[in-house]
Amino acid sequence: MKRRDFIRNSGLLISAASLPASAWAGVLKRRVKTAHIGVGGMGASDLRSISSHPSVVVSALCDVDANNLAEAARRFPEAKAFTDYRELLGKMGREIDAVVVSTPDHTHAPASLLAMDMGKHVYCQKPLTHLVTEARAMRRLAGEKKLVTQMGIQIHSFREYRAAVALIQSGIIGKVHTVRAWSNKNWGFDGPPPTGSDPVPETLDWNLWLGTAPERPYKDKLYHPVEWRKILDFGCGTLGDMGVHIFDTPYTALDLDVPATVMTSCREPNGYSHPEKNIVTYEFPGTRFTTETLKWVWYDGADGPGNHKDLELPDGQSLPRQGAMFAGETGRLLVPHWDWPKKIVNGAFEPVTYPDLEEKDHYHQFIDACLGKDECSAPFSYAARLTEAILLGVVANRFPERTLHWNNAASTFSEAEANELLDSPYRSY
Repeated sequence: MKRRDFIRNSGLLISAASLPASAWAGVLKRRVKTAHIGVGGMGASDLRSISSHPSVVVSALCDVDANNLAEAARRFPEAKAFTDYRELLGKMGREIDAVVVSTPDHTHAPASLLAMDMGKHVYCQKPLTHLVTEARAMRRLAGEKKLVTQMGIQIHSFREYRAAVALIQSGIIGKVHTVRAWSNKNWGFDGPPPTGSDPVPETLDWNLWLGTAPERPYKDKLYHPVEWRKILDFGCGTLGDMGVHIFDTPYTALDLDVPATVMTSCREPNGYSHPEKNIVTYEFPGTRFTTETLKWVWYDGADGPGNHKDLELPDGQSLPRQGAMFAGETGRLLVPHWDWPKKIVNGAFEPVTYPDLEEKDHYHQFIDACLGKDECSAPFSYAARLTEAILLGVVANRFPERTLHWNNAASTFSEAEANELLDSPYRSY
């Protein structure tokens, strides 16, 4: 099923034309009534953070896991509870202003697109989408509806990372020619696909958990609640998960768009799961902060990025388990994950004067933007481009050791077989 048909055929939805003006995009007056799709795990954290804003009224909760839903309902007994987000949007369309989507990756776009089609402001967890075509659809619809949007990438608002952006753009190491970024997490799986099936827990609606993804048997503790990140049909591997966080600062600092080429070194594809170890090499067109072109190398897996002269630290220090290194004309800048940037020149650390930046609350920024009091720092206009760049690397994992050429204007690869992985039909359920 195509996305437009999925939206059109979701018969539980009330027509957008029947909604009052207050349900469409615009500045809200006093309160923001929120609906939360996915309230376990990261969804529970998002719910706590969004609801801590004094102008928020939690009006609806949705989860396919009855245990998650019961815990959220205990904290917000006045909110109406649902297991199907389509039913939530259909029945609550007149009563909610904003939707928070905190589901597994494969449901980000289906839920967000339905909400935005109804004129709802949307906060969606990272990565913004599961597929490249979904990222472009999300960006386009948010712009057409003039909605307030924010991708859940909290560190985008942290002072440490905003300081790194300011330092790079000030020319602290000259024009940047290479970025090397890494995560020692392993959201891949190199074993064989499972066989057989297990009984579905009474507390889980497996059909709704699968949603638009292809149907497959339930396996206990394999997909729900967290292992889904490793599986092609549901998640985006380590690159899609942690890559969004670690790419974000260099991507912003260097004012990048999408890459011209991408090539991955990894195991051969198995049609089921993401590799446990990847080295992904991008080439980006140059910007005012880079040399004529920019080389970007991503490493993931438990073994870390290995040895390279760009990654050597003074006094034999070890690299942080996650981070990014800018290599420029006059030095390097290390940006550890969750720490302040460090300047390296001629093999030694140099003192850095950090700009005085105000700490921002990423969640409250979204609500304040709904109220017309602020602007979001990671709207879908930005988040979709970042996600697209990352997902092109996820696609390249299926074509190891082969350089893929991306045509930004046409939204296609020059390599026809890679284009087949940019999109996927939605299952009717």
